[in-house]
Amino acid sequence: MNIPNLLTGIRFLLIPVFFLVFYSDMPNNITAATFVFILAGITDILDGYIARRYNMVTRWGIVFDPLADKLMLLSVLFALTHSGYLPLWVLTVVAGKEAFMALGAAFLYFIRNKTVVAANKTGKIATVLFYLSIVARVFEMPYNSYLIIAAVCATVIAFIRYAWNFKNLEKAKNA
Repeated sequence: MNIPNLLTGIRFLLIPVFFLVFYSDMPNNITAATFVFILAGITDILDGYIARRYNMVTRWGIVFDPLADKLMLLSVLFALTHSGYLPLWVLTVVAGKEAFMALGAAFLYFIRNKTVVAANKTGKIATVLFYLSIVARVFEMPYNSYLIIAAVCATVIAFIRYAWNFKNLEKAKNA
């Protein structure tokens, strides 16, 4: 296992750590959990940078890196929604998008000869916006609601772009 894949594995392990800290009775548990989330974001940035910079991209990383990202983000959105920090519609939109993305990815991978669609820039922008908006919301920074709306909009646009690419892949396979 190379360093980028190890960092992805650490991100998977940070998900239960986030929940344990978030729902603990310790003082400032939400703030501490937010720092676990930020640590997960740092591992995401590092694994991608190292994998590309040092030519360590693997099929495992291509599949599991975005899965770790999605599970971490959905976990954080669930906890924040459950505790009243975020409205339910944010979690619903993101979870719906991720469910459709997972089904599409599974279809391409298992039915269409292990085809993997790479992340697009809009999806990466949406991820960054979610990290910023979650930190802004937890720390009650000004305009945090606008950041959340921007993140959801970027997520929807990314989904539309993925759907468009999926449609074009299907057309090419059927032609």
